Amino acid sequence: MLRFLTLLSLLAGAQALENGLARTPQMGWNTWNHFGCEITEDLILSAARVIVKTGLKDLGYEYVLIDDCWQAAERDPKTKAPVANPKKFPNGIKHLADEIHKMGLKMGIYSDAGSLTCGGYFGSLDYEEIDAKQYAAWEVDYLKYDNCFNEGRSGTPQISQQRYAVMSKALNATGRPILYSMCNWGEDQPWNWATTIANSWRISGDITDSFNRFDERCPCTQVLDCKLAGYHCAVARIIDFAAPLGQKAGPGRFNDLDMLEVGNSGMTYDEYVTHFSMWAILKSPLILGNDLNDMSDETFAIITNEAIIAVSQDPMGSPANRIWKKEVAGGDLQLWVGGLTNESTVVALLNTGEETIKTSVSIADVFTDGSDSLRRAAYRLYDLWGLEDNAKLDANVTMTPRAALVPRKDGKRYGKYEGIVRGHIKDVVVKPHQTRVWKLSGQGDAKTKLKARGSRYDF
Repeated sequence: MLRFLTLLSLLAGAQALENGLARTPQMGWNTWNHFGCEITEDLILSAARVIVKTGLKDLGYEYVLIDDCWQAAERDPKTKAPVANPKKFPNGIKHLADEIHKMGLKMGIYSDAGSLTCGGYFGSLDYEEIDAKQYAAWEVDYLKYDNCFNEGRSGTPQISQQRYAVMSKALNATGRPILYSMCNWGEDQPWNWATTIANSWRISGDITDSFNRFDERCPCTQVLDCKLAGYHCAVARIIDFAAPLGQKAGPGRFNDLDMLEVGNSGMTYDEYVTHFSMWAILKSPLILGNDLNDMSDETFAIITNEAIIAVSQDPMGSPANRIWKKEVAGGDLQLWVGGLTNESTVVALLNTGEETIKTSVSIADVFTDGSDSLRRAAYRLYDLWGLEDNAKLDANVTMTPRAALVPRKDGKRYGKYEGIVRGHIKDVVVKPHQTRVWKLSGQGDAKTKLKARGSRYDF
């Protein structure tokens, strides 16, 4: 089954934007969620230094992204090229890009497929070729492209596709590899048409730093026929939005659930773990949005879980699917399953409810689309939020070179081996708003591995 899924992924990838980028979901840091318009050259360089010093770069966080409000009040009066705010960026964008590149990182910038950006600065609508050439001259590596003030050039998939395709062609024409991240909030169903023009596309209104708070400014309850994407969308709402869309994503083309809020103080530890885990298994870009210079140990531990990052960056690029959703007190219990390389599987059990749930996970449910032999087989089970002594850690869980791992003070690593399972993952406890995440390995050769380890089927 997983070999078949891999083939489908490769075939679908042929329909992706062919710029060679985002073969796995992009990772990095963006200014907007924490700093908004209060950005400067010094702030951005400081964040870049933290990415290198703390080892975040080694885990894959490679893009340093400048969001809105970097612009001057107006374009160059003669060339019409974009100009940076001279007070915020006294040395210019090219200098900033050069400094970031010296650190072994990549730099991204923001614009808008409208006459103005969301912050009220000049947009790129009808200036696409000029702007793309300037970004290339600055040696920019990434463009986040928003959707405010679009002059009514939306309302049907064709109209929106045509507007966003202009910038796609302009970027490609520069000859510089520039990752193209569309931010049109899911308007006009971009998952149906953006796969050939962009590396990622937003699926909803802007995220807010809340797990499940309802907000009328994010009015849609499902995404397929949403007429007003809005903003202030809670994490649980965005997860629901993403559920049917995984079939549209793959290497080079990913659904973007918006930037991460981990570390911005609006959610609990378990809620941030759910946020980070679900973004990873759904193959959303992992773009940090917190103050990197003021991180708690708890925040740092979440965003450096190399076992979860390995799921995000798995070369298959296949988002997890929701197998079932069951009502519980104050919410629901959800089972998510995704294919990984090396005939492995990621399994997540999410509790959006308000009470602790004790249950078991049926292997038959995990492989509901698989063969009887897969459902009957035995598997090695790894808890991807369980800590293991570093010396005991199975390197196959992280797929990250040991030299790149970020040291923990207690000498432990995520990805604890829990034993051999067959039939069920038993005695699972899921707290309110928590997500348990496991990796199953060993299908196709389970009996041999059982004999080799001398283990029981259940733990």
